[in-house]
Amino acid sequence: MIRESLTPRVNWQEQFEALGFTYHSIDDLYWDERYAYRFTAAQIDTLEDATSELHQMALQAVEHVIAKERLEQFAIPQPFWALVEESWRDQEFSLYGRFDLSWNGQGAPKMLEYNADTPTGLVESSVAQWYWLQDVLPQADQFNSLHEKLIAQWQTLASRHQCKGLLHFACIGGHEEDEGNLAYLRDTAIQAGFATKQLAIENIGWDERHAEFVDDHDIKIDNLFKLYPWEWLCREAFADHLLARPLRLVEPAWKMVLSNKAILPVLWELFPGHPNLLPAFFDAWRISGDFVKKPLYSREGENITIYAGGEVHHQPGQYGAEGYIYQAFAPQPKFDDGITPAYASIGSWVVGDAPAGIGIREDVSLITKDTSRFIPHYFVD
Repeated sequence: MIRESLTPRVNWQEQFEALGFTYHSIDDLYWDERYAYRFTAAQIDTLEDATSELHQMALQAVEHVIAKERLEQFAIPQPFWALVEESWRDQEFSLYGRFDLSWNGQGAPKMLEYNADTPTGLVESSVAQWYWLQDVLPQADQFNSLHEKLIAQWQTLASRHQCKGLLHFACIGGHEEDEGNLAYLRDTAIQAGFATKQLAIENIGWDERHAEFVDDHDIKIDNLFKLYPWEWLCREAFADHLLARPLRLVEPAWKMVLSNKAILPVLWELFPGHPNLLPAFFDAWRISGDFVKKPLYSREGENITIYAGGEVHHQPGQYGAEGYIYQAFAPQPKFDDGITPAYASIGSWVVGDAPAGIGIREDVSLITKDTSRFIPHYFVD
């Protein structure tokens, strides 16, 4: 895993805006092609194998949590426990997820967390860095089959899960990054043959007379992809209506378990010493050495605290009321060219149950935040 300095392409901004990647320069610098990460084919195999194994272990952990009735540890509201269990037993459709890994190209990649409900970074991980590769290093390859696998997974929803009719897509209105990711996912669904409609989640209503959710034109919502986390959804005023399962939701309710940081100590309990896992516990006293304190619910690094090397690194935020877990510290590799030092985090994608590619984020701090930069990658034999 080598970080290389490159010369950015001319007019790359126009190319990306034509692709719908309009937020490429959010916070002044988000997409950053002054650099690229180079891997070997063997290193990509290591990442792919680790991602596949971690995903299968995570599914086993969901089964364990539900079978052993441990949902309370996940701070999931009790009225939703039955919904989580039913969605798991019914094997409700899952589209995608993203592992965040710490790895420098040697040894075993370490799982930091699993963003399995509302991961973003899709446009840049799929089409943006693929177009970059074709322009800059057409002779090289890239761990990136996101686009094809997303289309195929939507087709699985239609065939194996008998999904018919209109497929709605919703996120918070006015959030450019979320709307960009949603529009991209909607496009892959259209390519898979679905009729779709996109709207702001705040424009979804409840029709009391017919006991159904409707969109802003009073059209019934039968199938909804929501780029809106379950921990928010089940605390909304209309949340009780979800318990009767009046519509199909993607991602399903069982993803509340998989996307929660509480899955980390459960994984360590079930697979102690696994090379791709870090020791993690519900109790701080069980951690020895450097560690990270993580809220059960947290996004973009908020409310994460790292205790390492006698120093404390903390990112403020709005999370933590539901509780914390404690995970051994695994520092992301640091790269420094004397111009832009950075800590790199690898996001490894899963579509359905299959690894589908990686995207790399950089930050000047040990905590990857919403202001972190996205760096393209490639590999050679």
